[in-house]
Amino acid sequence: MTVQKFIKYNSFNINGQVLNNEHELQLNILEKSGNYLIHKDILRHQISQKQGTVSTKTRSEVRGGGRKPWRQKGTGRARAGSNRSPLWKGGGVIFGPKPKKTILKLNKKERKLALQTLLYNKRNIISVIEDLENAIDIPKTKTFLNICKNCKIDLNKKVLIVVANKTQGLKLSMRNIQNVELILASNLNTLSILKAQQILLTPSAVNEIKEIYCD
Repeated sequence: MTVQKFIKYNSFNINGQVLNNEHELQLNILEKSGNYLIHKDILRHQISQKQGTVSTKTRSEVRGGGRKPWRQKGTGRARAGSNRSPLWKGGGVIFGPKPKKTILKLNKKERKLALQTLLYNKRNIISVIEDLENAIDIPKTKTFLNICKNCKIDLNKKVLIVVANKTQGLKLSMRNIQNVELILASNLNTLSILKAQQILLTPSAVNEIKEIYCD
């Protein structure tokens, strides 16, 4: 059974000053623990990241081995039909991995519920910063570090920045910083939220999260 919860945030500007603008997220979360659903969604996300292109050759695919190495009887050696047998050096591989695609299905409603539950669980580490996407015209890491300092963001912790669109200035300014991940609101996933110790949203990202995940 789901319960509706409301989270309200006052936004900051890039100088760290609190603004009067209030942003609200209406989340549907499970009444009891939704950890099993979050775990299932993270598993689905990790499995979907697998390439599944690993491959080995069986004895029939290895080049060569067409001629019988020696006659069947009379040599005193063990019988052999091919020098590409798995028992031989340079032979094929028995039961080796082959290319495959693994899919773990999760319903859309379950995915949305898992993400909303996790957002609610992380509500105390979420901040909203106004106009962060357009704050940096000329890409400079120093400019981004100043914004982090003004907004009291600890860069020794994992920081997740959620924006509606990735601007070139913001993307280039933060790519050299180790613990910062930039993600689009449309690509938001449970794994990124779970790893984050601080989450920064922009007002446009909040609106997009409402549209996509909180309907």
